[in-house]
Amino acid sequence: MTDNDATPLATELMDLTRRREILREATAPLPPSTRIVALSNQKGGVGKTTTAVNIAAALAKLGARVLVIDLDPQGNASTALGVEHTAKVQGVYESIIGSVPLVDVVRQSPNNANLTCVPATINLAGAEIELVSAPARETRLKSAIEEYLATVEDKPHYIFIDCPPSLGLLTLNALTAANEVFVPIQAEYYALEGVTMLWDNIAMVQKFLNPRVSITGVLLTMYDPRTNLSREVADEVKRHFPNLVFRSVIPRSVRVSEAPSYQQTVIDYDLDSAGGIAYREAAIEFAERGVY
Repeated sequence: MTDNDATPLATELMDLTRRREILREATAPLPPSTRIVALSNQKGGVGKTTTAVNIAAALAKLGARVLVIDLDPQGNASTALGVEHTAKVQGVYESIIGSVPLVDVVRQSPNNANLTCVPATINLAGAEIELVSAPARETRLKSAIEEYLATVEDKPHYIFIDCPPSLGLLTLNALTAANEVFVPIQAEYYALEGVTMLWDNIAMVQKFLNPRVSITGVLLTMYDPRTNLSREVADEVKRHFPNLVFRSVIPRSVRVSEAPSYQQTVIDYDLDSAGGIAYREAAIEFAERGVY
């Protein structure tokens, strides 16, 4: 049977096998200094947290030291990384509101020795209100990260900040602390909704708080090549961000959706699934784009 005679399913399986073989020998360059990356999109349900933890896990599996800061009060990133985040656990809230150093709230992910997490607890839900009257309210996280990097000997190669789906003070803290913003966009109707606001917000942060921050990548998620809508959205996103859209695309995947219920990323849950392969490819592309 030739490739032209193959069914769509057979073609897909052959493609996954080919990509899986390539990934077995793949490596990723390590950055010369810590890359601090905020994952943000003002529209919810775009795969932001899923992208944060899976890119982090894939890079950790390739040998990078990775820290994930869960800045979303829902704590989904903490769950996916297998890190406890009950109300009694100290986490990012205590670090940005109180006086607990970030180094004291970093927790080891049980799934990967190279992967750590600062958990988000329910206490973080009130942080937006508490920050309003706090001094240096936009730079709390930036100061905490700078102190952390000055304290630890083996500095992480990557710090990923998982932002809440809003333009509040928590997201503002993340944009002020980060060097880069990585934007997941779902391949669905209204895909660009919220991205314009994020772009304007980043421009304001650049002007007044953090001139070095910029969007360095856009990743299409929940892509279904069988639908016209996914293809049309992909084309639209590429027109808006011609130099920022990743070649890697994240498909809709049952395995990706299942993994958090086992307190795992898809990288740990099913490495060679379609979603696992796609996130590993995206992680390598992310690493390669950061070499400068």
